[in-house]
Amino acid sequence: MPITALIVDDEPLARKRMHKLLRGLDDVTVVGEAAGGEEALREIGERHPEVVFLDVQMPRLDGFEVVRRLAPDARPLIVFVTAYEQYALAAFRASAVQYLLKPIEREPLRRAMARVRELVAARSYPPLTEFLARLQQQTAFMQHIAVKSKGRVRLVRVEQIDWFESAGNYVRLHVGSERFLLRQTMNGLEQKLDPRQFVRIHRTTIVNLGRIRDTRSASHGDHIVVLHDGTELLLSRAYRERLAPRDLS
Repeated sequence: MPITALIVDDEPLARKRMHKLLRGLDDVTVVGEAAGGEEALREIGERHPEVVFLDVQMPRLDGFEVVRRLAPDARPLIVFVTAYEQYALAAFRASAVQYLLKPIEREPLRRAMARVRELVAARSYPPLTEFLARLQQQTAFMQHIAVKSKGRVRLVRVEQIDWFESAGNYVRLHVGSERFLLRQTMNGLEQKLDPRQFVRIHRTTIVNLGRIRDTRSASHGDHIVVLHDGTELLLSRAYRERLAPRDLS
């Protein structure tokens, strides 16, 4: 059975471009188009598409509001489409399957459709669907972070990050030898990270527990946390209780 798709964009040329690209896929059938958010909600309710290619910026009702108004148990798979890089993180927080930048090219669309096919197949197999639902409940914390790298948006898996440090109005991500800046407060970031994986050890530092090699005592009741790559981070007394006592020998 072909995968049914709905195209939502307030720009006629963008809808035409997406329709042309999807028409080139043998297993996709476009069941409708919408030029705005309200129309999109009506089309989704009437046509029940399996995937919606949804523009972010639209007058009156944007793409994120469309998603918020959909009942979770009746929500199709969402692929956000936009000309703006800065919405990537918000898109994945809204449980988007993928995030495509305009002008849409065939290869990014191919990758997005590969993910759509996997999820459509999972939904048609109840045991796997139930497993994915349980997995989603277990992974409510941030899984990816969108950062700018060489003029493009790059998605970094949170589990790959060694540690975070405060950098003024930004947070610096340390991923191996790479560094990225994220416009985010440390307090806001901490709330989005799984506390089983990340722990704040200083007002300026959050560390991936899996990257800690050992700890050692420092002066005035502080400790030094040593990562596997040799990086040394200060664990202040105020945050000492957040690490298990056995790590503070």
